[in-house]
Amino acid sequence: MTDTAVKDIVSRFSIIGNMISAKPFGSGHINDTYLVSTTEKKDYLLQRINHFVFKDVPGLMNNLMLVTQHLSEKLKNIKGADPEKEILSLVKTTDNGFYIEDTDGNFWRVFNFLNNTKSYDLVTTETQAFEGGKAFGRFQALLADLDTELIVDTIPDFHNIEYRLLNLDKAIAADTEKRLSKVAPEIEFVNQRRAQMSRVLQAGRAGFLSQRIIHNDTKFNNVLLDQQDHAQCVIDLDTVMPGYVAYDFGDAIRTIINTAAEDEADLDLIKLNIPLFTAYVKGYLQQTVNFLTEAEVDSLIDGALLLPYMQGVRFLTDYLDGDRYFKTHSPQHNLQRAKAQFQLVKKLEEARETLNDIIIKTWRNEN
Repeated sequence: MTDTAVKDIVSRFSIIGNMISAKPFGSGHINDTYLVSTTEKKDYLLQRINHFVFKDVPGLMNNLMLVTQHLSEKLKNIKGADPEKEILSLVKTTDNGFYIEDTDGNFWRVFNFLNNTKSYDLVTTETQAFEGGKAFGRFQALLADLDTELIVDTIPDFHNIEYRLLNLDKAIAADTEKRLSKVAPEIEFVNQRRAQMSRVLQAGRAGFLSQRIIHNDTKFNNVLLDQQDHAQCVIDLDTVMPGYVAYDFGDAIRTIINTAAEDEADLDLIKLNIPLFTAYVKGYLQQTVNFLTEAEVDSLIDGALLLPYMQGVRFLTDYLDGDRYFKTHSPQHNLQRAKAQFQLVKKLEEARETLNDIIIKTWRNEN
């Protein structure tokens, strides 16, 4: 985009000062984000919303406003909390809205930039893991009393394992790329675990688990930390939707506990970092102890196994479909990713009792 085009968009928001520059910012793969500097030395984040992924932009933005306003009101009543630092707040448009649509049909929004913060793509220390658990736990706790009926699904069936398995079954039946013969072990792995991986969903349907407002994308770089590595703000709220707490827990553990990359080709390198797991559990349960039910705590270990399984199913589906969703570096990349995620599931299954003991003991200590 030209500077003139960006300036025209920014001018439609109530920022302080005039734009000096706008530079691409962050490592996100969905929305396009720019760091905007102004003459008043106040920075902003300008973001183009990917309306191919998020098809209901008005619903998404209404979610964002409801969630940030709720967080702000709750933080105002907590001693020592600072909503201006702990929430990535929206900047209003010049006509008192919160987003605009340009002449090309693109949707834009602006956030206040939080200075002196940082994020990490990988968790390397127990302190970081603890702060990540604390951040996402606090996020859930602050939203525990927000009515789920007010929040729309920005990506329907995002963590619905039945939906993901249905898509896999369709890809198997179609076999459009003639790759089915290469994935027999992976399909067998998936099929052996279909019933047990539906536990969280079935428990929710039976009324044992409550639907709550959750983040749905709890990778560590969605936590901003201060210069002392203390959690300050949870960001990237576009996937905030009703769901089960086990989903957020499992998605965070999927990335934190793995000693190797998500697409590691050498499966022998995939092991479990138990100390990082323990630290995350401590931070998470410290914040959620006052609202989680015993059934929800019991579901956390199921979430830890479910999310890498589900991600593996998604990679395998995309491989069979011809790599249409995830960006790949080679024709076998999605299959490699699926194998790595399924290997992580195996390791988690082997350590299930140990990991669940850590969860239960930490829960009892917090109580």
